[in-house]
Amino acid sequence: MIPTAAMSEHLPPVRIGLDGEFGLANSTSAEAIERGIRTAMDEIDRAGGVLGGRRFELILKEHRSIAARGIRNIKEFAAITDLVAVFGGRFSPVVIEELPTLRETKTLFLAPWSSADAIIDNGMEPNYAFRLSLRDSLAMPFMLRHVDRRGIAKVGLLLTNTAWGRSNLAAAERYFADGSTPRPVATAWYNWRDRSLIDKYETLHRAGAEAIVLVANDDEAAILVREVAALPKERRLPIISHWGVTGGDFVGQAGTALEEVDFTVIQTTSPFRVDQKKLATVLDTAGRLFGIARPEDINSPVGFMHAYDLTHILARAIDLAGTTDRAAVRDALERVTGYDGLVRFFERPFTPDRHEALGPDDLLMARYDRKGVLVPVE
Repeated sequence: MIPTAAMSEHLPPVRIGLDGEFGLANSTSAEAIERGIRTAMDEIDRAGGVLGGRRFELILKEHRSIAARGIRNIKEFAAITDLVAVFGGRFSPVVIEELPTLRETKTLFLAPWSSADAIIDNGMEPNYAFRLSLRDSLAMPFMLRHVDRRGIAKVGLLLTNTAWGRSNLAAAERYFADGSTPRPVATAWYNWRDRSLIDKYETLHRAGAEAIVLVANDDEAAILVREVAALPKERRLPIISHWGVTGGDFVGQAGTALEEVDFTVIQTTSPFRVDQKKLATVLDTAGRLFGIARPEDINSPVGFMHAYDLTHILARAIDLAGTTDRAAVRDALERVTGYDGLVRFFERPFTPDRHEALGPDDLLMARYDRKGVLVPVE
C-alpha cells in the first residue's frame, strides 16, 4: 500500500545530485537538465513517490566547467545519506576528470548530455556510469554522412583542444579509415575562450574544404558564425555543428549573423518529433513549475528531455532495488524494462553490456529558424 501524501512527509527523502555548469555566463544547459529532473520528480512524487511513498529531493552543485570543482562536488555528493545518483552537466572534459573519483566512491553517475565516449568506456568494473545522450563515436559519423548526402566532397574539421575535441577526432579518423566520403582536407584546433576562430576557418578553406564540421560550445561557435557572416557570400562554407552550441545563448550571441550562414546542428531528439500527447502531459507539469507552455519554450531541449527520461528510469530502478543503496540501484538500472519515455519507448534502456540508452537510429539534424527555435531538418 502506498502511503498518503501526509504519511510520506514523515519518510526521509530519496536524494539526487546534479553537478552542473550553473553560473557559467550564457549557459542554459544545467538549468535545462535541472528542469527536466524536477518535472519528472514532480510527476513521480504526485504518483506516490518511490520505495512506498518516499519523495525526491534534488541537491545542486556547480562546477562552472572547472574539473577541480567537479571532483570536489562528487566527493561531497558521495558522502550524502540516501543520495542514490549524480546527474552530470554538458562538459565532457569535466566528467572525464571526475571518473577516478566516481570509481573510488562508487557513486552512480547519470549523463544526460556529455558525449565523449570515455565517459561510458571508462574501464570501471562494475561500471557506475550510465548515459541517455549522444555519443561522439555516433555523432561524428552521422554529421559526416549528412555532409555526404548534401553532395559535399571535401570537409575540414574545426575542433576544440580538449578531451571532447580529441574524442571527436578519433571518431572521425575511424570513419575516414575505410575511404568513406566526404574526404578530410585538414584539421584545425582552437582553444576554449579564443576570441577569434576565423584564421582556423580560413586555413581549412584554403586547404580545399567545402564544408566545416565544428565541435564547439555556444561561445566560440557564435564568434565563428559572426566572423563567417562578415565574409563575402562565396567564402561562407556550410557549418555542420556538434550540439554543444545548443547548451547556451548561441542564438543571442550570434545575432542576425546566424541568418547569413548555412548552420546545422546534430540532435538526438526534438520536442517537435516526439509523441505530442506525451509532450502535452509533460508540458502541463513543466508549465506549472517553470512556465514552459510550448515546445518552443524549452531551452536546450536535449538536456531537458534526456534528464526527464533518466529520472523516470532511475525511479523505476530504485523501486526494483527496493533500497537507496547505490550498488543495488546500479544493478537495477540494467534490469529496467518497458519504459515509454518522452524521447521514445525504451524496451530496455540499459543492460550489463550496454550503458548507452540511445543509438544511431536516434539522431537527427536541426537548424535554427528565424525566431531562434531549433527545428528538425526534413
